Amino acid sequence: MLIGTVQVYNVREFGASGDGVRLDTGAIQAAIDRCAEDGGGTVALPPGDYATGTLRLRSRVTLYLAPGSRLLGSRSLDDYDADGIVGNVEDPLYNRCLIYAEDACGIAIVGEGGIDGRGQPDAFPVRAAKAGVAGLERPMLIRFVNCRDVSLRGVSLANAASWGVHLIRCERVRIESVNMDNLANQNNDGFDIDGCRHVMMSNCRIHSGDDAICLKSTSSEPTEYVTVTNCIVSSHTAAVKFGTSSRGGFRCVSIANCVFHDCRLGAIKLLLVDGGVLEDVQISHIVMDRVEGPLFMRLGLRGNTFESPGLRDNGSPEERERQRPAGRLRNVTISHIRATVTAEDKARSGIFITGVPGFPIENVVLDHIHVTFPGGGTEEEARRSVPEDEYRYPEQFFFGALPAYGAYVRHVNGISMRHVRLELASGDARPAIVCEDVKRLELDDLSAAEPDGPAPLLRFVGVHDSVVRGYRPEGSIESFLEMSGGSAETILLVGNGLHRTKEGVRRSEGTA
Repeated sequence: MLIGTVQVYNVREFGASGDGVRLDTGAIQAAIDRCAEDGGGTVALPPGDYATGTLRLRSRVTLYLAPGSRLLGSRSLDDYDADGIVGNVEDPLYNRCLIYAEDACGIAIVGEGGIDGRGQPDAFPVRAAKAGVAGLERPMLIRFVNCRDVSLRGVSLANAASWGVHLIRCERVRIESVNMDNLANQNNDGFDIDGCRHVMMSNCRIHSGDDAICLKSTSSEPTEYVTVTNCIVSSHTAAVKFGTSSRGGFRCVSIANCVFHDCRLGAIKLLLVDGGVLEDVQISHIVMDRVEGPLFMRLGLRGNTFESPGLRDNGSPEERERQRPAGRLRNVTISHIRATVTAEDKARSGIFITGVPGFPIENVVLDHIHVTFPGGGTEEEARRSVPEDEYRYPEQFFFGALPAYGAYVRHVNGISMRHVRLELASGDARPAIVCEDVKRLELDDLSAAEPDGPAPLLRFVGVHDSVVRGYRPEGSIESFLEMSGGSAETILLVGNGLHRTKEGVRRSEGTA
């Protein structure tokens, strides 16, 4: 059927029943194949429920889901193709998927209908940890590999047995006004964008069990030229995560004008642990409500090359020596953030920015940051030493409670914190900010809740060539700044309101 200048292929005319019981895989695939053979067009699903196994989308084919139509994933693994597809290098148990495309150009899934993977554990059980039990594979909803000019628009996506949408080395991708509810099983990521270029995501609502928007780089190809705007995101883990797969790194990414809410294990995670380069990232105008870990930045030494599936988290020292050196995490600006943190576990609460010895994070700007933290930290935690743990899979809570209620910054060369306001919902005995092994710190116009007890507002350990200016006190405190491990002569204090401070600067033994 020709509508205007677009050829439309109604799947009913190819034998699809749309009753939600009989498998319509063959009929829908026949419509897709005919559309592609004829030079392209639209394959339409009129109102109805279409049960199906794996479908392969072809070049110049648009899959249109009309209002009232649903594409339902089969609840039998046998209906999902295992051969002739590029799988998931991170875990082969996620190789299969409902909609697949490879080396295609000009493909789209659009409309007001929905795709429901029906991936609940009764049909797709979760494997025993590291057991690799055959038959416990869990298909994704969508995976596109090496595709160009990709569009997802208007559709609703739900209930994958594993990840939602996985894009591998794709170019010119537009994701617009997509609603995703992916919580039916475990490892329920929203969008995984791996080694892709020129990606635009806007006006989406994502509710996921695992990472909602996850940029990856499992190969040497970086993920670059990505914009995310006007999205509402919630997740049981992170709203936005770079990594952990980060072999090629991430470049030129902008995320703006979004709301993140109810994120249990973090809001923003920038993780570079496999030797790539993460640079030129801007994240701005974000509202965070009821989140844990509003910002976690980690440069590490895991060094996974993904030459074989699985993670080398616990390799021997000899294996670690053979891994690639740390990459570079630099030139990141995060601004205009308003966050309310609700973590019950203090290990998942504060801002945490850390490199590793000899490999600092470089040139970070935090500007107009306003965060309310839950409080509850103790004097013992205020003096706690945070482990380096440079080879491990990076999660903030692995490091335990931080010695600062607000921000803990370590192994950083160049960080500017401007117009930062740190508040507490209840008392806390830890400093607001702790910096260790930091050069070129600029702390300008700080407003922070005073700690309970003897802890200083700021603690610097091995901090050099830095300036603190414009602190505005809200109450009286014991000490403003405690310094150790370096020369006080390289720290400039300018225009700080210390009239309510019993002790302005406290120098430990050995600090000039």
